[in-house]
Amino acid sequence: MDDAQFQPHDLPGSQSVDRALRLLSLVGREAERGAQLSDIVEESGLNKPTARRLLLALMRAGLVEQEPVTRRYYLGEEAYVLGTLASRRHGLLELSMESLRNISEATRDTSFVSIRRENYAVCLHREEGTYPVRTHALQAGNHHPLGIGAGSLAMLAALPDEEVEHVLAANRRVLDNQYPNYSVEQIREDIAATRENGYALNPGRIFAGSWGLGAAILFPDGRLAGALSIAAIDSRMAADRQPELVRHLKAEVARVETKLRRMFPTSSGA
Repeated sequence: MDDAQFQPHDLPGSQSVDRALRLLSLVGREAERGAQLSDIVEESGLNKPTARRLLLALMRAGLVEQEPVTRRYYLGEEAYVLGTLASRRHGLLELSMESLRNISEATRDTSFVSIRRENYAVCLHREEGTYPVRTHALQAGNHHPLGIGAGSLAMLAALPDEEVEHVLAANRRVLDNQYPNYSVEQIREDIAATRENGYALNPGRIFAGSWGLGAAILFPDGRLAGALSIAAIDSRMAADRQPELVRHLKAEVARVETKLRRMFPTSSGA
């Protein structure tokens, strides 16, 4: 019997809404491969019956759907509709596509646009370059803890120190368990270097031989909007070539930020 056929026993009040939205976010992180109930339970801290009841409520609303064979949870059709509507105002992907094409055409390497989702970075799009050797880099929908990877690090470094420490504390367990080449101390050092240099560098820590450069995109009021990044094999990201790549990257970040200023003009009296 499909989970959606069971009768609801929803939790009362706003706590139920908060928890359901938290589960929706967890399902969204696994947009490509689907989320397992066991992983949702572990990451949310809810017990299994409660998590399942909330997922059923999201399924009835069309925000989540369950694949009948694997039993994995995916974002539903209504989530797509809402996302499409929101993208008309908050469409960083649409604003960035020209810049991604410019970067990949100029450098022949792969470029990306990513956004922050709570304590994680999510890749929205991967624009392939024409260089014949590709990197083991991000795919659209992939997510990493903030600070892992060039674009992700650029976003974390753009946050206030207090918020950085909150993110690092929240992600400590997943860093220890899944990212042996990273530690909270290492990420703090990377943040300091990113702020000093004006761009983020991933020297092949996720995949050996796959390097990345990233720069944060900001809204006109200084809030984080996302990041652009470039990935290439290590031989194409040597120290003598990095300034050229950074120049292209920063030029396109500036282009996207100009578009954001047109969409979100700040008050002259602010």
